[in-house]
Amino acid sequence: MEATVTKRWLLARLYDPEQTIVDCRFTLGSPEAGRSSYEKEHIPGAVYLDLELDLSAPVGEHGGRHPLPDPEALAAKLAKLGIGNDTRIVAYDDESGMNAARLWWLLRYIGHEQVFILEGGFSSWKAENYPVTDYQPVRVPSSFVAKVQPQMLAGVAEVRRVSELTASAEAETSAVDATPVLPVLIDSRANDRYRGENETMDKKAGHIPGAVNFFWKETQNADGSYKSAEQLQEHFAGLDKEREMIVYCGSGVTACPNVLALEKAGYKNVRLYAGSWSDWVSYGENPVATGEG
Repeated sequence: MEATVTKRWLLARLYDPEQTIVDCRFTLGSPEAGRSSYEKEHIPGAVYLDLELDLSAPVGEHGGRHPLPDPEALAAKLAKLGIGNDTRIVAYDDESGMNAARLWWLLRYIGHEQVFILEGGFSSWKAENYPVTDYQPVRVPSSFVAKVQPQMLAGVAEVRRVSELTASAEAETSAVDATPVLPVLIDSRANDRYRGENETMDKKAGHIPGAVNFFWKETQNADGSYKSAEQLQEHFAGLDKEREMIVYCGSGVTACPNVLALEKAGYKNVRLYAGSWSDWVSYGENPVATGEG
């Protein structure tokens, strides 16, 4: 099932009563900007969910800059917005789809498969003269029961184990035959952050030892749509489809578009390290690698 929909597809179903459109616009460093933009104008019928207030838990010592929200708390917020277990959800943002992909991943994590991302986001919608409004809809509360899918997650202990075993296998030529059974750690950040050359958000620079780098924005076309399955297969060509993938980024948000792209390319076992780099470096004993590889 495709995870994205086009603007024309959404326009044809704009007032479908069994559908809820969710505005996920959010600007890092300016937490009020997303809601302010929503209140000014949005796609008709859309409700708003905030990346930090709704799609994340409060920041603690560990868990990263955007810890996963409590599933029951998220389900309660969805129900309050009139979203039930059978509601089709279309999410959009104006940040190349990264926040919409966070909602896409979270909903699947709590057992809701009928969720899609609008390709191109809000600016593209508006630029093509599709309708916008400042009217905020009144929603009748619904019921949402979370059915958590724990197999979609990888925790720091497992990531540490994979990192250690990958480094050990690479150091010992006799262990090279064992490497295909290990998950692949994928760093979704820009290459300069992966190499440790440009870190402005987290307290340490570099990457998890053994991780490979696939920048999340390279999965998309210039217009914000995702590349085709064939293009994504070429993009990820160096990765063995028989192996598990554990994907991370800085805080667990921009890894989500990479999860989507990997699944679109045919990778069947893709998990998210939700705490990501910001969680990894919160443990002083965790090693850090810099440079390529």
